[in-house]
Amino acid sequence: MEHEINIYDYKYSISDLALTREQRDFYEVNGYLVIPKLIPDYLLDRCCDHFVDLCNGKAPRNQITMMKDISRMKCNYQGEYLYAKAQDILYDEEFYEYARYPKMLDIVESIIGPNVMAMHSMFINKQPDIGTNSSRHPVHQDLHYFPFRPTNWIVAAWTACGSVTENNGCLYVIPGSHTSELHSHYYPEPKDGEINKMYHEMKTNKNENYKKVFLEMEKGDTVFFHPLLIHGSGINKSQDFRRCISVHYASSDCYYIDVAGTSQESIQNEILDIAAKKGLTNIDYKLIWKNRGRLIRGLKANL
Repeated sequence: MEHEINIYDYKYSISDLALTREQRDFYEVNGYLVIPKLIPDYLLDRCCDHFVDLCNGKAPRNQITMMKDISRMKCNYQGEYLYAKAQDILYDEEFYEYARYPKMLDIVESIIGPNVMAMHSMFINKQPDIGTNSSRHPVHQDLHYFPFRPTNWIVAAWTACGSVTENNGCLYVIPGSHTSELHSHYYPEPKDGEINKMYHEMKTNKNENYKKVFLEMEKGDTVFFHPLLIHGSGINKSQDFRRCISVHYASSDCYYIDVAGTSQESIQNEILDIAAKKGLTNIDYKLIWKNRGRLIRGLKANL
C-alpha cells in the first residue's frame, strides 16, 4: 500500500472489529481480502464428508438443491462424480456450523455491520474436467444474482476445503473492479464448452485486457469479496476434486429491489421458471429469497 485511507473515507467496510487498518485498506482498494487458516480443518472435513453423504443418499437433503454437472450427467456418472454443487445449505445443521463460525462472522460484521443475514449458500465440488470445460465458472459479478441493495452491505465468504491452485481451477479476481457498475450477464457461447445451470458470464469485450490475480489458497484460507468484484474460476485440470464452501452475507437492513426492466430480469425469470417446474406457480420473487435467507447475527430488519 502506498498510502493509508483516512478512516472517514472508508466506503466498502464498516468497522475495525476484526480487521486491521491495513486489511481494511486492502479491501477498500482491491475489493477482496484473503484471511489465511480462518476455518479449522475439522469443520471443513465434516462439511466434505457430509456433502459426499448427500451425493450418495446417506443424508436427508431437506431444502438443499443438489446440482449436477451437465457433462457428467450425460455420461451417467454417480455420487460425488456427478454432483457439482449443493445449494441453499443454510438450514442443514452440518453446513450451518460453517455459516455461523464466530471468527468469520466478526470479519463479516466488520464489512457490512452487526445485523447479518446469510442469503446465498453453497458447497462447490469442482470435479476433474472431462474435456468439455464444464468445470469452469466464467467471469461474472455475484450481484447479478441478488435482488437486494445497497451493494456495499453485501459480502461473500469463500473457503478452500483443500489446496486450490491454478491447475485445479482456483478463483481469479480482477482487483479494483468492485468500483465498476453491474454488467449484463448471459450464458456463454456453445463453442466455449458446456456450461452448468446458472453459471452465467459477464458481457465483456473479449479483447479487454483484465489483469487477473489467481487466488491460490490452502485448506481453511478464506477470501471475502465485494458483490461487484469481477471474478471467475478456471477448469480443473487435475485428477482430484477442488472443493470449497461459500456463503453470501448481507446486512438485514438491506432492501429488495424490483429488477423488472433491468439486466437482472433474466435471472429472475430463470429462477421463477425453476420454481414453476417444482409446482410453485405465481410465487413472489422476493418470497423465494426470504425463504432462502437466515438471520445469523444481530437483528432482523428488511430482509
